[in-house]
Amino acid sequence: MQITRSSLDTVKGPADWFTGDVYIDPMASAPAPSRVTASLVHFMPGARTHWHRHPLGQTVFVTEGIGLCQRRGGPVEVIRPGDRVLFEADEEHWHGAAPNRLMVHVAINEGDDDHAVVHWLTPVTDAEYTAAPAID
Repeated sequence: MQITRSSLDTVKGPADWFTGDVYIDPMASAPAPSRVTASLVHFMPGARTHWHRHPLGQTVFVTEGIGLCQRRGGPVEVIRPGDRVLFEADEEHWHGAAPNRLMVHVAINEGDDDHAVVHWLTPVTDAEYTAAPAID
């Protein structure tokens, strides 16, 4: 067993990965042969990732607020606390907060010497983002 005391600062998500204010807290990054990393990600209202893909897939678990997500070519989906979203390997997608609500999720990713954790693509346009269904 190993206990790691919190010693890493919360970091602001970089503008070349996100639109709006996003804050990231690293949660897990086990040494090889483990390939799993996890982060707690806070999206302020209206904030979202850019389009991106994960060569080994990604799971997002919503812990708070109301969010939105979309895979390339699919509808924008509303996600809420307790929802788990699996993005398949290399599936282009984005996720973030609803326009008027924050959203917090745990992002679980894999990466190894042959596979990067993520490939960042273009920003999600306002037209793509506002195509979301009404949030009740």
